[in-house]
Amino acid sequence: MSIIYDHERGIIKLDTPRTSYIMALADGKWLGHIYYGPRVESSDVVWVLELDRRPFTPDTLPREAASFADCFPWEYPVANDGDFRLPCLAVRNTAGQTACRAVFRSAEIMAGKPALDGLPATFGEDCDTVKIVLSDGSVDAELYYTAFHGLDVITRSVRIVNRSDNRVWLDRALSTCLHLPCEDTRLLTLSGSWAREHIMTTREIGHGIQGCGSTRGIGGHQDHPFLALLSADATQYSGEVWAMHLIWSGSFTAQVERDQFDGLRAVIGIHPDTFCWQLEPGDAFQAPEAVLTYSGSGLEGMTHTLHDLYRAHLIRDVKKLRPVLINNWEATFFDFDENKLLNIAREASKHGVDLFVLDDGWFGTRDTDSGSLGDWTVDRRKLPNGLDGLARRLDEMGMGLGLWMEPEMISTNSNLYRTHPDWVMRTASEEPLLCRDQYVLDLSRSEVEEYLWSRIAETLRSAPIRYLKWDMNRPLTNLGSAALPPDRQGEVSYRYVLALYRLQERLRREFPDLLLENCCSGGGRFDPGMLYFSPQIWCSDDNDAVERLAIQEGTALLYPLSTIGAHVSACPSGIVNRITPLTTRAAVAMAGTFGYELDATKLPAEELAQLSEQVAQYKSFQPLLQNGDYYRLSSARESNLDAWMIVCHDKGEAVITAVRILAQPNVRPRPLRLRGLDPNIVYQDKSSHKHYRGDVLMNIGFPLSFEEGDFQSTVVELKKVGQKMKHSP
Repeated sequence: MSIIYDHERGIIKLDTPRTSYIMALADGKWLGHIYYGPRVESSDVVWVLELDRRPFTPDTLPREAASFADCFPWEYPVANDGDFRLPCLAVRNTAGQTACRAVFRSAEIMAGKPALDGLPATFGEDCDTVKIVLSDGSVDAELYYTAFHGLDVITRSVRIVNRSDNRVWLDRALSTCLHLPCEDTRLLTLSGSWAREHIMTTREIGHGIQGCGSTRGIGGHQDHPFLALLSADATQYSGEVWAMHLIWSGSFTAQVERDQFDGLRAVIGIHPDTFCWQLEPGDAFQAPEAVLTYSGSGLEGMTHTLHDLYRAHLIRDVKKLRPVLINNWEATFFDFDENKLLNIAREASKHGVDLFVLDDGWFGTRDTDSGSLGDWTVDRRKLPNGLDGLARRLDEMGMGLGLWMEPEMISTNSNLYRTHPDWVMRTASEEPLLCRDQYVLDLSRSEVEEYLWSRIAETLRSAPIRYLKWDMNRPLTNLGSAALPPDRQGEVSYRYVLALYRLQERLRREFPDLLLENCCSGGGRFDPGMLYFSPQIWCSDDNDAVERLAIQEGTALLYPLSTIGAHVSACPSGIVNRITPLTTRAAVAMAGTFGYELDATKLPAEELAQLSEQVAQYKSFQPLLQNGDYYRLSSARESNLDAWMIVCHDKGEAVITAVRILAQPNVRPRPLRLRGLDPNIVYQDKSSHKHYRGDVLMNIGFPLSFEEGDFQSTVVELKKVGQKMKHSP
């Protein structure tokens, strides 16, 4: 058992292979955080709380209880109870007052981990969980901590239960809190915008509150439900990293506060600005799960831990190899008919592409993005033989059919809107705001949820559709629902996400062979919550290979490459008008779910000849890319070279990708130091057939070479051919 509860000393300790997480009780009732970091074998560390020093003496100095509360490292801090730092829980009673005191009641250790009601969460039997109950007699906060065997991960979730005879309101119910000493710690977040997602941003932590968040009803392109605290000396390969990642697909907050004593409190959870939940007597509220990890080997250690966790305990069909696809969006936009689609598919099929994805414009009378969302009936002008007829023709070419939908949205120019304008998410007093010529459907209404399921299921049953791209192209605004009473309007955003989860879970159960890819104008909903339902997520609408370097670096910091939707598009880039070699566009896209988004019939002969080679190359090492260990070697954020590599678990195979951004005169590329190899193995470069020892590759480096010109790339495959003598000269 990896969890210890020492009743006599009031200590609770969770151990992973290389880390320890320790809590302790003050005066037998106040649960405080002691430590999270490198593993320690002793649990005799209550002295860290300094309970013998003023003002840390709550019972001996009852008049100083407020001073104690404002200094104590609360494991789950509550609002309006003497602690003026960031709270996790705010409970409002029928008197309209915020009041709750979290006193320790019990701790129970169990094997495995319970599921979270209605929410995605990590799963597995090779773990242990401790349930801690804090209560003031009226409201219980049930804290769940899970330690996974073999992984340096602690997951945390909170369930709030109303034990009183009166209703209460939760104005704030965050998922976790972590206390750390400051020691010149830096804050790392992922920020950006549309077409510029997941950009790594590091800053010093000054006094006060800083962090990131979203009130958009989605995580959004601007911020990501993640933060990491880095020691001053932390790099890619060394130093300390404490990270939090939220398994949630709605509005969130992730903040850190440096207090008056130079301590740090970090919290993460549902954003309180768009949240209020009413609890009737006996009711319970479940907050999302948060993933915590500590690394003593820099960002690389954090990355490997999260990749391993998500592949083994969050993504439910991670081992399935993904088809190489071609999507028609950037090739045709709305201007297509069946013949044009089949011509693109026919050319792609000659080069080994497995799947044709029909994007926006196949339904209603959707010739622009201003109509038909919500109707989901095939446009027989464009597809006279329907989706089934198109699928049959593709099958004759050896290709499957994939489809794009945006189920959560409704156009004013649609039959659905004309029939049910009341289904639009809106407040009672104002007209809802249009965005991209569309409104949001109110998924908090059961009839809307059932309508959407009927339309999705009917579409998928109409043809042998192998892949569904579920898009969502605008934030939630005018939060309000005609189906909820006034005192429950603060629940709309949370209920919306629950309905989304239910719909996608039904998809998984009723169409088990369907490959689902989530999308939100690119990476606006790329989060662990969606990853629970779809093993891959569209990373960004920006397919420019150079722009993608930073986007995919930030994404791969947290997520396995098998989850990152990445395509090769035509040139010049539609986003930045840049021209890059097809080889480089393919090399970058291979660090994800490889595919094409272009008109294959318009490629020049020399580029068409490359397609077969690219598809064959990707398929040859696809299992390694999906399951291997990821190493960041160099970043375009810091140099003229962007490079990464994937190494299989037994160290016998590796793939290295390097992109030189700009050509430079009279510069000789330095050997690139590799990582993760076995120093006692001899590797062969598949292309040159040259042999290199593992220790040489990691300490001296691999000799890179590039074609002339800007934005050139190279992909190197290494395979084990033998072992060196331990004492060889």
